[in-house]
Amino acid sequence: MRAFSGFRSGRVLPLGLLAALAATSPRGALAQASPFLTGATALQTNIIAWLTPIAIILIMVLGGMAMANRMSWGWCLGAILGIAISFGAPQIVAWVRGMFGV
Repeated sequence: MRAFSGFRSGRVLPLGLLAALAATSPRGALAQASPFLTGATALQTNIIAWLTPIAIILIMVLGGMAMANRMSWGWCLGAILGIAISFGAPQIVAWVRGMFGV
C-alpha cells in the first residue's frame, strides 16, 4: 500500500515546470516606479497647474504697467526669465543631466 495514494507523480513535473517559468519570467520581475519619482512628478504637475494662471495674471499686469509707462524693463525681463525657467524646468534638468551623463 502506498502512503500517498492520491498523489500522482505525473502532475508534479508540469506544475513544477510552470512554477519555475513563472519565477524566472522577466515580466513578473519588472521593477515598480520609484515612490520618490512619482511624488516629484505629482509635485511638478501641481506647481505647473498653480503657476499657469499666476503667469497669465503677471503678464497682464506687466502689460498694463507698460501701457501706463510705470514699469522698469528690469522687472519685465525678470518676469520673462522667471516664467521661462519655471515652465522649462523639466527640459533644463534633462539637458543638465545629459551634459553630465546621469
